[in-house]
Amino acid sequence: MSELNKLGLAQARDALRAGETTSKELTEACLKAIEGAGALNAFVHHTPDIALAQAEAADARLKNGEEAPAMCGLPVGIKDLFCTRGVPSQAGSRILEGFLPEYESTVSQNLFDAGAVMLGKLNMDEFAMGSSNETSVYGNAVNPWRRGNDDSALTPGGSSGGSAAAVAADLCLAATGTDTGGSIRQPAAFTGTVGIKPTYGRCSRWGIVAFASSLDQAGPMTKSVRDAAIMLEAMCGHDPKDSTSADLPVPDFEAALSGDIRGKKIGIPKEYRMEGMPEEIETLWSDGIAMMKDAGAEIVDISLPHTKYALPAYYVIAPAEASSNLARYDGVRYGHRAKLDQGDGITEMYEKTRAEGFGHEVQRRVMIGTYVLSAGFYDAYYNRARKVRALIKKDFEDVFAQGIDSILTPATPSAAFGLGEMTDADPVQMYLNDVFTVTVNLAGLPGIAVPTGQDRRGLPLGLQLIGRPWEEAELLSSAYALEKSAGFVAKPEKWW
Repeated sequence: MSELNKLGLAQARDALRAGETTSKELTEACLKAIEGAGALNAFVHHTPDIALAQAEAADARLKNGEEAPAMCGLPVGIKDLFCTRGVPSQAGSRILEGFLPEYESTVSQNLFDAGAVMLGKLNMDEFAMGSSNETSVYGNAVNPWRRGNDDSALTPGGSSGGSAAAVAADLCLAATGTDTGGSIRQPAAFTGTVGIKPTYGRCSRWGIVAFASSLDQAGPMTKSVRDAAIMLEAMCGHDPKDSTSADLPVPDFEAALSGDIRGKKIGIPKEYRMEGMPEEIETLWSDGIAMMKDAGAEIVDISLPHTKYALPAYYVIAPAEASSNLARYDGVRYGHRAKLDQGDGITEMYEKTRAEGFGHEVQRRVMIGTYVLSAGFYDAYYNRARKVRALIKKDFEDVFAQGIDSILTPATPSAAFGLGEMTDADPVQMYLNDVFTVTVNLAGLPGIAVPTGQDRRGLPLGLQLIGRPWEEAELLSSAYALEKSAGFVAKPEKWW
């Protein structure tokens, strides 16, 4: 078989089972593709030795006729936010330079137990704070897509930008991502890939470097909805090491992909029709609504009245939690420590280490978070944001109580923008990229981005489906119906 790296998880699994290829051949094809894709800056820590050893073990497992899980032998990339034993895990930050964990994150361990192969660690925004992968200590990840004949470098989105770029460019069959305010779904929409954020608590957060603990959730980034179902099942499961992990059985997500949405009620929230929304996004959404209707779903107009407060509430709660979580990076136990002058004490060590180790965006968010948690402002900002969060959650509960099965919205307010186009502007402009995605994190719901079209310059555009809590199986089935109707098969032209 040629160009094995271009296969999806389901195709590669079936080829392995049929004896048409081996995990070692799949892995070597991906490693070769990674070698030739330096211009994308997607992989930042390479682990070819680990990958080949895992591939050989997977081949032995398959050859022995063991009942191997679906992920067995399939090469994937791991976002740099997941701690991987003995492999640099920096969260895209200088402050964790040289940190080699002595333990494995639960999600990556689950994947390895299922026989998956780790090709390396993927680029990301520093501590997952960003929407464009421009805050990384490794430099920008670059989107494999281009605007028509324009060769300007575009963002792959963030914070899981390296994961999105790697999957879109066929450097790996799939990748792990994390989503705090849209960091799986927005990059998926920018790169023509599929990304699902499961219900909060479905995937363990243990061993994932924390940004905002009540919002962070891991999920897969893949080439198709079927692949997302396969990988999500391997990633999920109850974990006693994570107090927020749900002790619920993990369904067979792939088996649930009927794609039959006849009689399902799909909600269309009027509040997502934002002022100044580009015509292309409006058209994409209308087309998506028509596709779901043609597939037999009932389209229902709904209201989520507190949506307009979601972004400000998110940008109070997330920085507040970040300021608490990032207090542990002080140069004492691990990671970067600044060189001290004679006479410097512990306070100077903290100040110099954090000034050198944290990038500007992380510093900005830590300062905002510390401010909103301070004595005089706690009630005015943080407590008020928590109340807004409860109202946003109730909006969704009310809608689902009316019998709505899932909600269809745009995934992003635009197609991928150029690297550098937003960084010099008001940071709030960058934060507006999360306008359609943050509500899902605030409410702890599952959400999936599916590529459904292209803009006039040929860039991919995605729609988002939001599901009921713990009903990822039904959400994936609805997404499968949308994917079939949209028939999106475009790939970026190779320039790297």
